[in-house]
Amino acid sequence: MIGMKSILKTVVAVSATGALFGCGGEQQQQAAEGALPRQETLYLSGQQWGAPATFNPLAESWMAAWPVGGRFNLVYEPLVTYNTLNGQVESLLGSVVSELSNNDSIVVDLNPAAKWSDGKQVNSNDVKFIFANGSINTTEQISAIHVDTVKAEPAAEDAPVVERISFIVAKDKRNNPLSVMDLLQAIRIVPAHVFEPLVAEKGLDEVKKMMFDKNPVVSGPYTIKDYSANKIILERRDDYWGNAALHEGKLPAPKYIVHPIYKSNEHNTIALRKGELDASMSFIPRIGDLKSAGVHTWLNDAPFFTPGAMPMLMINTMKEPLNDKRFRRALATAIDYNAIRQFALSGYTSQLQPGLIMPTNLEGKYINAEDQKVGVKLDITDEAERLNTVKAMLTEAGYKSVFKDDGSLDHMENAKGEKIPTLFITSPAGWTDWESIVNIAVEGMRKAGIDVREGFVDGGQYWPAMGTGNFDLIMHKPTADVSPSLPWSRFNEVMSSRDWQKLGDWAGTNIGRYNQPGTKEFRPEVDKLLAEIPLMTDEAQKAEAYRELNKIFMEDQPAIPLAYLPEQYYEFSDRVWTNWPSAENAYAPAQLPWIASGTKVLWSLKLAK
Repeated sequence: MIGMKSILKTVVAVSATGALFGCGGEQQQQAAEGALPRQETLYLSGQQWGAPATFNPLAESWMAAWPVGGRFNLVYEPLVTYNTLNGQVESLLGSVVSELSNNDSIVVDLNPAAKWSDGKQVNSNDVKFIFANGSINTTEQISAIHVDTVKAEPAAEDAPVVERISFIVAKDKRNNPLSVMDLLQAIRIVPAHVFEPLVAEKGLDEVKKMMFDKNPVVSGPYTIKDYSANKIILERRDDYWGNAALHEGKLPAPKYIVHPIYKSNEHNTIALRKGELDASMSFIPRIGDLKSAGVHTWLNDAPFFTPGAMPMLMINTMKEPLNDKRFRRALATAIDYNAIRQFALSGYTSQLQPGLIMPTNLEGKYINAEDQKVGVKLDITDEAERLNTVKAMLTEAGYKSVFKDDGSLDHMENAKGEKIPTLFITSPAGWTDWESIVNIAVEGMRKAGIDVREGFVDGGQYWPAMGTGNFDLIMHKPTADVSPSLPWSRFNEVMSSRDWQKLGDWAGTNIGRYNQPGTKEFRPEVDKLLAEIPLMTDEAQKAEAYRELNKIFMEDQPAIPLAYLPEQYYEFSDRVWTNWPSAENAYAPAQLPWIASGTKVLWSLKLAK
């Protein structure tokens, strides 16, 4: 599955195969096993797929278990959250002071009501500690953090004192206020009064090895109750500061939240169908077939989900013939995108459009339909027409396809008559939707005369290959999280030459090594536009800049977008809990209620009658 990291365990009994017991005799089963009351427990899945390794908020995000790693707000909270429905930055531990924020600094007022579970107030020292010691490097984005104090509004004599924090944009480094906004909703604040003494005593590296699984000091609405290799259990904190400050005194509806740790997606699907699981962010084929079981999605019909991410084939532009943009454009034309949409992704994506901008309510304003004619044709539904188009493109570029007597492809030759080695698409084995996408892409390319094969590998090979450039083409989902910096961050990750690395050296962005500085093909306007867009305040100017950047992408085709997929899959059951957000009830984004702005769902859920 795309982007699956890990998943947690459930409170109800789990069989030897990992499937949950059925509903028959549920009360007796709960009593026998000491399970949690079903009417007080919310079961969520899709993030944790193995036993928890650590709940340490200083650990690398990929290492920390749910609900600590990633953008999870249930235990440790960020300063603000991002609402992917409307593009608004929403307050949490703090509030962005818009009238004081600009290209020089982003200003945040801490909420004076925010408190840790030990009763101490959340303060600027907590913020400065995690920005300096957390797993995310902030020094390229923020040059300094300044703190002032002001009276809360209205500034009455008894108004509380508010700490005002200014995050100074690192002008001599990234000079990017957009990425500073990303950091404010991506970094979870930790209690410095807990961690600073430990770091002073043991050192930061040793502290990062600690588990922090017993009675952690947290700011969020839930805390860790228990966990095993089968599940992670959270318990509601009735003294959570945000109940009064943000939710009019209400408590979150579920007293407990459980993340079952299933052995496979199939077990996840079975539990959702039975009503033993309330919501999931897992890939479930043919989700429409589960409607009769009370399983729903954001949209009632295809594509069922809202787009938020763009999986694509990243191309190693350092290798022949992939260094030829004419060849790359032929590759992109050869793929049957309609087949990907229907068969690999169960109709979960709308018609793909040329370019690197998604046609969503947040990004669509930057798309220019006339410019899309620069891109290759992605909507050819007639196979013969598509194959003939690709063959003509290859011939014009000087490439020859050699077929066997039975009509199957034997090999390719370049303009010099030299045999071109078979190309491979690297992709993680076992990610079934990605495997299907790759199979369809390979089939289309080979039919058109392009010698490409599948290259499914395990994670131990996949991730190092991506970073070092040890691939021909590789499946990847750049900027998978919807954040304030999109679509800039997607262009940056695919096209930026600022941190260009040679093959063999680790690249965090531009893994395809596109637009190598110092070569005759280098296009300096790419990096110029990427540097200017984050500082633009005029929307018309910004739209024109995105238009130019998108045309360059379509001309050079350094990567091949394949579909529009949701930021996370979002499926929910109304068998036990109701009032889930949907397109018809859009009070929160299509996110599981542990992610970003989606957390507010917990205060709106209701028990089914």
